[in-house]
Amino acid sequence: MSAPLDIDQLQTFIAIVDTGSFTKAAGRVFKTQSAVSMQMRRLEERIGKQLFVKDGRGNRLSAEGEKLLNYARRIIRLNSEALAAFDDNRLEGTLRIGTPDDYADRYMPEIIGRFAKTHPNVELYIVCEPSVDLSEKMSRGELDIALVTHNPRLRQSDVVRTEPLCWVASANHPLRDDAPVPLAVGRRDCNWRQLACSALDADGRDYQVLFTSWSSTVVAAAVLAGMAVSVLPESALRTGMKVLTQSDGFPPLPPVQIGLMKRPGLSSSLMNAITDHITACLDNITPAQAVDDELEGDIKGLPRYYPRLRAGHMIPGW
Repeated sequence: MSAPLDIDQLQTFIAIVDTGSFTKAAGRVFKTQSAVSMQMRRLEERIGKQLFVKDGRGNRLSAEGEKLLNYARRIIRLNSEALAAFDDNRLEGTLRIGTPDDYADRYMPEIIGRFAKTHPNVELYIVCEPSVDLSEKMSRGELDIALVTHNPRLRQSDVVRTEPLCWVASANHPLRDDAPVPLAVGRRDCNWRQLACSALDADGRDYQVLFTSWSSTVVAAAVLAGMAVSVLPESALRTGMKVLTQSDGFPPLPPVQIGLMKRPGLSSSLMNAITDHITACLDNITPAQAVDDELEGDIKGLPRYYPRLRAGHMIPGW
């Protein structure tokens, strides 16, 4: 019978990938660099494959290393979940989490799913509101954690994800070239709306705001019906949407950043537990895959699962 993989070696392997170097990984796992190198040699011997290849003065993952990485993350996650299930000192209490509804739709299923498995005694109270309202709730101490659109001009948050902001339209309804761009966007203080309008103004492109809604579901419905164009982060694209580029006459947009706000005074154990899950989940999210190669930007919907949670005062919006 083959010997099992070593958990400690897998944790070091993941640390190397996440930090980008053996030296930084050594600090994260509290080992010397020589010990880290020795662990990787033993892991390569166990796998029977080379996990890293030279790339200039550094190293990068080989194809076999990329293959192992997915398994390693799953093994470590399951190991943590198993230990948490038998931990008599496991976390308890309530976490009040705020997020705009579009972030809730795309990011929260995995975040709350994983957190519920590792910390089943913690109740998650979820509030869906626009980032500006979540920021106000944070300032009043009504939330513990909030995922918001990072906007340093309006609020302070720690950036946890950066991705492209895309122009989107229906893949099944052509746009009229001789008419102003019909827009479906959030309310006036929505950062994405401001970026879209500023880009069109700078490009000299005529446009008309036809739909304004706090709900990303409503905005997406207008897009999918072929009634409007909107802007969405790359990971939020949906089935039936087409990405519009400069070749379609749409100017490039700056990337968007997702920020994390934390309430001062929140239990460090609870805060670290949820922020670790949020960071790990956002790091693992990849753009949706194209359904039809002939329709550039036609995005495949992703399977979703929603563990039990108690919904708070639900006001969907951006």
